[in-house]
Amino acid sequence: MTATQAQVSLENSKRLSDRILSALQLALEQKDLDIAEELAAALEKAMTRLAGGQSFEERRDFPEALDKALADLDALRAELKH
Repeated sequence: MTATQAQVSLENSKRLSDRILSALQLALEQKDLDIAEELAAALEKAMTRLAGGQSFEERRDFPEALDKALADLDALRAELKH
């Protein structure tokens, strides 16, 4: 699967976390640090939200695209500090 196919797959997903990840990737491409940080925080909440009562916490495996987006966010932070 190419990066473009993966992006289209995320955009068409019904999971909120996939759509937030897609928006995060776009914010990073546009070098919008403020929005990217907000989306990263929202993504963390969406991926660890309570879903089955007080004792159940839903945790999904982190896709490779998320690892890359978070690394890109760190790189953008470092780039814009200078």
